[in-house]
Amino acid sequence: MLQVQFIRQNKELVLERLAVKHFADAAAVVDEVLALDDQRKKLTLDYDETQAKVNSASKEIGKLMASGDKSGAESRKQEVAAFKQALGPIDEQLRATEKLLHDTLVRLPNLPGADVPKGRTAEDNVEVRRGGDIPTLAAGAVPHWDLAKKYDLIDFELGNKVTGSGFPFYKNKGARLQRALISYFLDFNTSNGYTEFLPPFLVNEASAYGTGQLPDKEGQMYYMPEDNFYLIPTSEVPLTNVFRDEILKESELPVKITAYSPCFRREAGSYGKDVRGLNRLHQFEKVELVQIVHPDKSYDTLQEMVAHVEKLLQSLQLPYRILNLCGGDMSFGSAQTFDFEVWSAAQEKWLEVSSVSNFETFQTNRMKVRFKDENGKNQLVHSLNGSSLACPRIMATLLENNQSADGILLPEVLHKYFGGDRIA
Repeated sequence: MLQVQFIRQNKELVLERLAVKHFADAAAVVDEVLALDDQRKKLTLDYDETQAKVNSASKEIGKLMASGDKSGAESRKQEVAAFKQALGPIDEQLRATEKLLHDTLVRLPNLPGADVPKGRTAEDNVEVRRGGDIPTLAAGAVPHWDLAKKYDLIDFELGNKVTGSGFPFYKNKGARLQRALISYFLDFNTSNGYTEFLPPFLVNEASAYGTGQLPDKEGQMYYMPEDNFYLIPTSEVPLTNVFRDEILKESELPVKITAYSPCFRREAGSYGKDVRGLNRLHQFEKVELVQIVHPDKSYDTLQEMVAHVEKLLQSLQLPYRILNLCGGDMSFGSAQTFDFEVWSAAQEKWLEVSSVSNFETFQTNRMKVRFKDENGKNQLVHSLNGSSLACPRIMATLLENNQSADGILLPEVLHKYFGGDRIA
C-alpha cells in the first residue's frame, strides 16, 4: 500500500509511474485519496479541538467547585456535556473517512521502479540474458505428459477422478523426483544463508491482505468461509507475515528465509491456456525465498536473488532466459520483477519457473514491518521474494529435455537426492 504522505509530496511522480503500469483512472483515484486525507485532517483537528475544550472546561469545574462557585461549575458542566455530545458525530465521521481513505488507497498498485520497461503485455518484456544450451531432441521425442505415462510417473486421470483437473498424482519415480527437487532446492537455499521454515498452508484474512493477495487476487484463492481462512497461493504469504507488526533491529537485517509448500490457485480465466500436463495446475509444489532488508539495500538484494536463482537453474543444466517485466505485465504489488523461463524442447516454447520481485514498502506498509534506525526512528523495511523454484515446469523440462533411448538422464546435482542418475 502506498503512503499518503509520499503521494502528497510526489503527486506528479506517482501519476507518471502509475502510467507505466497502465493503471486506469490513476488521476481520479489519487485526487480522491488526497481529498479524503484533507477531510481526515480537518476532522482530526475538529475532534482534537473539541476534546481540548472538554479537558479545559473539566479542569475549570474542579477549580470552581473548590472555590465554592457551584453556579459557575454547573454552567461549565453543561458546556462539557455539549462538547462531549459534539464529539460523537465528529468521531463517527472521522472513522468513516479513515475507512474510505484506506479502501481507496488499496486500489492503487505499487509504483514500478525506474528500471521497469514501458509496455502493456508480455510481448513488451525485455530479455536480460540467456544461459544454457537448447537441446536438439532425437526423432520421436514426446512431451512430458507422454513421458509421464510411459514411465508411470504421474497419473493425471487419477487426479481428475479423486479431485479434479489440475490436481495430478505423482507416483513411483515421479514422486521420488518431486521429493528430490524439493530437497535439493531447500539445501541449495540454506547453504546460501537462508533459514528454512515449514509454514502453515492456511492463512487468515490479515495475512492475505498483508502481502497483497487481498483484495487484488481474491478470485484466485481457495477460500474456507466457515473458518475465514485461505489456502496459500505461495509460501510468500505466511513467510512475509512472520514479521507483521514487528519492529526489527537494524542489526537483524537482512532476514533471509526459505520454505517448501504446496501452492493452491484457482487460476480463474486460464481455461484452455497451456493447461496440458504440468503446465498449469491448481495445486503444485514450490520452494520460496523471502528477504526483509534495509530500504537502501533492496535493489542490490534483488540482483543477488536473481543471481541465486540463475545459479540454481545452471546447476540443473536447463536452458533459461531472464526477463525484466514491463509495467503492464507486472503484478499489482511489485516494484520490479524478473521472470525466469526454461526452454521446453518437446513443446518448443518457454515456460515460466520463477519470478523474483522487489515490493519495496508496499507489503511492509500494510503489515507494519519496521526497523529502528541509528537515530532511533522507526522506518519501514523492504520485502522481496522469489521462486526457487516452482517444481511442475522444472520437472516437465527435465523429463522432456533429457529424454533418450536409455531413459531420462538426470543432472548430476540430483543423483544423490533421487538415488540414481536416470529414470528408465
